[in-house]
Amino acid sequence: MVARVEVTPKAEEMIARLKALHGPLMFHQSGGCCDGSAPMCYPANEFRTGAQDVHLGQIAGCDFYIGAAQFEYWRHTQLLIDVVPGRGAGFSLEAPEGVRFLTRSRVFSDDEVAELDAAERAA
Repeated sequence: MVARVEVTPKAEEMIARLKALHGPLMFHQSGGCCDGSAPMCYPANEFRTGAQDVHLGQIAGCDFYIGAAQFEYWRHTQLLIDVVPGRGAGFSLEAPEGVRFLTRSRVFSDDEVAELDAAERAA
């Protein structure tokens, strides 16, 4: 099954480092507050998710969420979480490391969209 969210090897290395420092983690795709549309990394259970958040899957063993309204805009794209040099303006855990997580994306193929739609109907 096609994943809605993936992670680059470089970002996966940073996540492992952050897990060693902070324990279990989670991500929330920002909707424009604080650091634009950056994926924000928090200690697990320190960011409250609710009915308006969509669980996209996991990256490097961490749950990944996005707001429902933003999901409607991005539902036909796969998110690829990367890490780049520089410091973001948000409260994400990687900021003190001199890097920031970055969301790259690609549009799903028609076959992938059909597969995802079928999986959602079956759930």
